Amino acid sequence: MELSLSLVPGLSPEQCAALRTSLQLLRRDMRLSSLQCWGKILGVRGDYYIAQGTEGEEQLRGRRSFYSLNCLDWCLLAPPTDDVIREAQLIKGRFIGDPAHEYELIVRRKAGEGSALEEEDVTRYIKEESRLIATIALIDREAAVAPRGAFIRSPLGQVHINPSFRGLTVSESKKLSSFFHFTPTLIPKKKSLLEKADLDPAIDFLDSLEHDIPKGCWSLQWERGSSVVVLRSLLWLGMTFYHVPLTPQHGYLYIGSGERNIDLPFMI
Repeated sequence: MELSLSLVPGLSPEQCAALRTSLQLLRRDMRLSSLQCWGKILGVRGDYYIAQGTEGEEQLRGRRSFYSLNCLDWCLLAPPTDDVIREAQLIKGRFIGDPAHEYELIVRRKAGEGSALEEEDVTRYIKEESRLIATIALIDREAAVAPRGAFIRSPLGQVHINPSFRGLTVSESKKLSSFFHFTPTLIPKKKSLLEKADLDPAIDFLDSLEHDIPKGCWSLQWERGSSVVVLRSLLWLGMTFYHVPLTPQHGYLYIGSGERNIDLPFMI
């Protein structure tokens, strides 16, 4: 579901107007079926405005990410790879705000064979744009959320918006088990026969938040007179998910520094 830009904190009226217009043009030019404001990653000298869209009815795989520095001009980000994500996680500190900025990274690599095997330090240079790609992918993997039943998987494995989804009930919205990670399941978790009996393979194809580690990494609260349920990630501070029970309205937004909260185990 699309989030009204006027509700995004930290955006001036001018930025809201620029984003609203430029996103419509981006969706038209890239021939996307949907395009949403994903959020903003704060940098030292500038901020990255992020948008995500899909080309067809498939909602989970093939999502395309874009970034802008001025709310007007957008650049397409390359798909994340395992190598880019692995190396980007070694970078510490705030984003600079310059996609061309290069981080110097020293990596230990094994060289030689047999008795001549030894380790050597190799200097790698990683552009901030690559770090941005990896950070968006990690946040999507660990903190993007969807309510149970909002999406449905076809027999061919494609994920579509569920047209019959009418929202979670109030009682369901109070349980973490009613919310899923909106990301492809990398390693399916083993479930008991009793758990499998209660699952619908068409809608229960994602991982539930209730088993996330460490326990307590999600904050579930009610706002606006108990009419909106809000989930906040304590692992990625700044990621917020909302859902209005008994309606199909839901979505998420990230506004933060793009750094994982490594102190979380000591905060719980």
